[in-house]
Amino acid sequence: MTISNLLKGHEKDLGGGFVVRRYLPSAVKQAVGPFIFFDHFGPVDVPVDADHDVRPHPHIGLATVTYLFEGAMDHRDSLGTYQRIEPGAVNWMTAGRGIVHSERTPKDLVGVPHRTHGLQLWAALPAAHEEDEPGFCHTPSDAIPELQLDGADVRVLIGSAFGLTSPVQTYSQTLYLDVALKAGAQLALDGLPAEAAIYPISGELEVDGAALALHSMALLNTADTRQVKAGSDARFVVIGGEPLDGHRYMYWNFVSSRKERVVQAGEDWEAQRFPKVPGETEWIPLPPKKPAA
Repeated sequence: MTISNLLKGHEKDLGGGFVVRRYLPSAVKQAVGPFIFFDHFGPVDVPVDADHDVRPHPHIGLATVTYLFEGAMDHRDSLGTYQRIEPGAVNWMTAGRGIVHSERTPKDLVGVPHRTHGLQLWAALPAAHEEDEPGFCHTPSDAIPELQLDGADVRVLIGSAFGLTSPVQTYSQTLYLDVALKAGAQLALDGLPAEAAIYPISGELEVDGAALALHSMALLNTADTRQVKAGSDARFVVIGGEPLDGHRYMYWNFVSSRKERVVQAGEDWEAQRFPKVPGETEWIPLPPKKPAA
């Protein structure tokens, strides 16, 4: 069977009317390769009076991976990093033992009609690296390897595929592709890692003849080559990698192989023991819920 399971996303309001569709983690599968979190936001026309800023908040035990199709955001973190994130760039922030960051609308877009559209993923760090020093790595769009095949434009955001290797450094085997297919074109996906999934961004797709609807993520059987065909101009991403080295506990923005560690992170955030983002005074309070199993 080509598709081993279909994941249906659920909508979540992050505040200020900023709605995302969340696919991972799911009850069916916690992670695909290292990717333990998958949010798709937009495409949406942002009203001039919108406030979609995400105030400073903490992470541990994971790396955030931000990728935009439209729009822009300003990233600031407790390392002192400032980076404007624009379409096509890959931004990898390693939380490790703890980092705090904010994501805000750039000043030149505040009060200006614009569109936003993108993906935010979390990659759980291997247990041996969960407490590494935090870090931030920005890879601009023009540094991402890209190739054109018959009717297909493939960008290798992370990992290796089609003879190309992304410069983005990871902690385990990881794959992240951005693919545009012309109507009627098809692309063979072979040599996929042990775990992989395909997620349509736009257009009509078939995977080995089976239609894949928008707003659904297909977990793939990776033993054989998969053929993806576009019924219309379409765009999709492929994610995956080697399976995680064990279960992960998740509590708000914290991920760890040890439940007591995410509990401790919550206590540290409430006591404001995390480092601060320079120049930022706002923060997001700890939500009133218990760590997930």
